[in-house]
Amino acid sequence: MEQTLKILVVDNDKIECMALCSILKKTGIFMEISEVDNLNSAIAALTTTCYDCVFLNIPLPEENYLTQIQTIRCSQISVPLVIIADKIEQNNNPNLIETGVTEYLSKSRLSPENLAQVLRYCIRLYHAQMQIAWTTEKLRETNEILNQQHQQLQGQKQLIESQKLKLLEASQLKSEFLATISHELRTPMNAIIGFSQVLLRPLGGEITQQQRDMLERILNSGKHLLRLVNDILDFSHLEIGKFNFKPQIFNLSQLTYSTVTEMRSLAKEKKLSVLVHNHLQNPLVFNDPLRVQQILNNLLSNAIKFTESGYIWVEIEELPENQIIIAVRDTGIGINTTDINNIFEAFWQVDRTTTRKYFGIGLGLAMVESLVQIMGGKITVESQPGKGSIFRVELPRQILHSLPQKMNSLSPVKMIHSCQKIS
Repeated sequence: MEQTLKILVVDNDKIECMALCSILKKTGIFMEISEVDNLNSAIAALTTTCYDCVFLNIPLPEENYLTQIQTIRCSQISVPLVIIADKIEQNNNPNLIETGVTEYLSKSRLSPENLAQVLRYCIRLYHAQMQIAWTTEKLRETNEILNQQHQQLQGQKQLIESQKLKLLEASQLKSEFLATISHELRTPMNAIIGFSQVLLRPLGGEITQQQRDMLERILNSGKHLLRLVNDILDFSHLEIGKFNFKPQIFNLSQLTYSTVTEMRSLAKEKKLSVLVHNHLQNPLVFNDPLRVQQILNNLLSNAIKFTESGYIWVEIEELPENQIIIAVRDTGIGINTTDINNIFEAFWQVDRTTTRKYFGIGLGLAMVESLVQIMGGKITVESQPGKGSIFRVELPRQILHSLPQKMNSLSPVKMIHSCQKIS
């Protein structure tokens, strides 16, 4: 069903008003027509009732049309406005449109068809203007909200930047403190290790087996503490960007056997067996031997710490494309799936209570991952609670950064050949 329009006719001539209303009724458009005979009454009616269109038919001099239109529009009335006049000068038509008239029509062209066409055009135009106005207002409101959010985000960004600077400063101070305290601790620890080794030598005099066992415990504990101190020192150097890395050619098989030999005394205390499976055909690699040993030490130390009975295996083998792999497998307590993603975080431990069974500072695996990444390798872990864990470190046989100038020009194959000649 077609919507019924509300039309207001403004005409001070009753006969012409009746004629206009009659023509409007013949347009075939459903409408309710209201009539007023002056502009003030029209404004009053428009402020109290919502009309769809206004027909203004008041015979006045042409120069007064602009005044009438301005009067209506200044009253904040946006309803479509159609001017009907005896004659409107052509050069004055743009002024009418600019002032606010929707359409104008000469009395000589009044007909149901023309009025219907004008009325439909004015209604469509009015609805389009209302939609544009509504959209514009919504855009303005949205723009204000976005501006407020932008200001809030800018404030949050500044706050985050300020907090970030504070955190960086705190991290720098922490790293410097760790470096200082670690350096201070190394001197007495080296003294303890040195004197323990002297006492264990035959030149120190005959000692009983019980004294030897106690001295070996002191020596092993001292070495363990020194490794922890070195880890703290190295970690602090990593954080402040002062890490020393010195690659050279060395025998990975020999390094692995010597490292395992040093760690066997700790395993012996827990009655654990440490086995080495060496599958390397060419044991020579170009890397930093101290850092590779540090990686192996940390993995072995963890395996011994978290294994109560059984075995620990160390496997080294070659992979395609000049890669090597070092794997440490144990029959220990294993790691829960929910904890595996956290074990490489610095100072993180599964049990962080003061009564925990397994002590440590939580830097070993964090150091291992950082060192492996620096070397251009990767570390993976597989574990089942109660069945043990296996850590695999994959490294390039020849690291490709921080190399001496004469080694940079060698291909991996030539480098291996030169390693063989050196050995």
